[in-house]
Amino acid sequence: MSETHSRPALPDRLSVRPRSPHHVKELVQYDIGIRLDGKERFDVEEYCISEGWVKIPAGKALDRYGLPLLVTLKGKVEAFYR
Repeated sequence: MSETHSRPALPDRLSVRPRSPHHVKELVQYDIGIRLDGKERFDVEEYCISEGWVKIPAGKALDRYGLPLLVTLKGKVEAFYR
């Protein structure tokens, strides 16, 4: 009677940009949280757990395609479902 909906396991690397090879459309629909060195970040565009980095927008600067420029922050990365 009660149906449990299990979420797929989070990958080692994930991006929210559709043009990225690390974009997984099925996972982006979920609300995924990222912690960098124990502090939760809300502006992460891409992460890699094994290499220990996240990419976030660099202010208002845009690239030639009109997308935000990204800077890389390094540290201990944890991904989780909210």
